[in-house]
Amino acid sequence: MLSVAGIVMPIFALILAGWGARRTGVLGPHATGELNRFVVWLALPALLFDIVAKAHWSEIWQPGFVAACGLGMGVVFVLTLALRWRKQRPLADAAIDALNAAYANTGFIGFPLLLAVFGPSALAPTLIAAILTVCVLFAAALILIEIGLQAEAHPLHMARKVAGSLARNPLLVAPVLGGVPMAFGLTIPGPVDAFLKLLAASASPCALVALGLFLAEKREGDAGQGGATGLLVALKLFAQPAATWALATYVFHLAPPLVQMATLLAALPTGTGPFMVAEFYRREAGITARCVLLSTVLSLVTVTLYLSLIR
Repeated sequence: MLSVAGIVMPIFALILAGWGARRTGVLGPHATGELNRFVVWLALPALLFDIVAKAHWSEIWQPGFVAACGLGMGVVFVLTLALRWRKQRPLADAAIDALNAAYANTGFIGFPLLLAVFGPSALAPTLIAAILTVCVLFAAALILIEIGLQAEAHPLHMARKVAGSLARNPLLVAPVLGGVPMAFGLTIPGPVDAFLKLLAASASPCALVALGLFLAEKREGDAGQGGATGLLVALKLFAQPAATWALATYVFHLAPPLVQMATLLAALPTGTGPFMVAEFYRREAGITARCVLLSTVLSLVTVTLYLSLIR
């Protein structure tokens, strides 16, 4: 548990730094939105571009592992979307809820944790999970959000509006552009690479500080959402790893180390991506903020228990 705690504690420290900065008045009421805009328009696109551009087909072409991880998060995403949409929740908000239940914190927790547990052999599987999470899952959620925001328009007009919005969305444009150097084996020039690394390195810390800023704000209507938060956290910490384990073991018959890696990656807590999306689209972000915080706290126990089982 100490190894997991050592990786997770800096996350709490960054959230606490944002919370304290807002409560003491060091940062004002507009800091959350502005910091989140920096992450969405600059830092996170740089991270997405960097991840995709430096990926190699020989590393990420593991069809069984890709399918197990992708279908595991896909099943939970679709199930959550259906459950929340049936509750008369707008499609855009239901899509963000589904992202909460399926979006694992592969970047901030996944890489250091799997490297510590499995060694260098875990880097390629973790990269696969990161690409599936921050590119494929993100893209699906953004498409649904855009459709939900244009739901009252004529179908053709809605299709044009959705396509235009997606074409201008930096979270979709960046990984698509990153696919060009990956596909053609191009090398990123040194100065450009240094620029991308500096921006990319700020994405997770700034998002966590923004989350702390948000949590420090007093908002009405938050008290009755504990049940929804609990459901999403349970789906993330239990349903997704269970589905991924079953797929990896009984459907795709992966080797035991790959089964363990896939399950552990699926068991990670909710990352900051859904919170950034909720803030970016100005949707209700209270549930999302609590999902990130609560799932991260509980993952200290659930991830530790899983590690004790596989050892």
